[in-house]
Amino acid sequence: MNDDEAMRLALQEAESAIQHEDVPVGALVIVDGTVIASRHNERQLTGDPTAHAEILALRDAASHLGTWHLDNSILVTTLEPCPMCAGAALNARVAHVIFGAHDPKAGAVETLYNLLDDPRLNHQTKITSGVLAAQCGDILSQFFAERR
Repeated sequence: MNDDEAMRLALQEAESAIQHEDVPVGALVIVDGTVIASRHNERQLTGDPTAHAEILALRDAASHLGTWHLDNSILVTTLEPCPMCAGAALNARVAHVIFGAHDPKAGAVETLYNLLDDPRLNHQTKITSGVLAAQCGDILSQFFAERR
């Protein structure tokens, strides 16, 4: 599965968030070319401020693998991870993070911070950004435009 194919799956997942009025962000975790977890934001649905798509997908992946060490995994997300989600990926030892749209207000991978490639920390993660960025940005723009 290439990056575009993976991001299309994450975009499909993001669309599910709209059904319960959550911000449409989708994330998946891939190990050895297989999607082992796929989630979308559920903050509104659950009332849980930590229910970001990335956190939920990382939890499911850890449960699936039976370990919190996700060092052979790829996290794919439609929006640049925030500090919480980037920190979770870092703590899980995710090998590679692929994201679509940059987040000018909370991006912690390239935009505001670079948590995943900070040499002061004990783990660094490969980063690929801008995959299907226009489509990833469009779903968010449409969501917020409908609520204004």
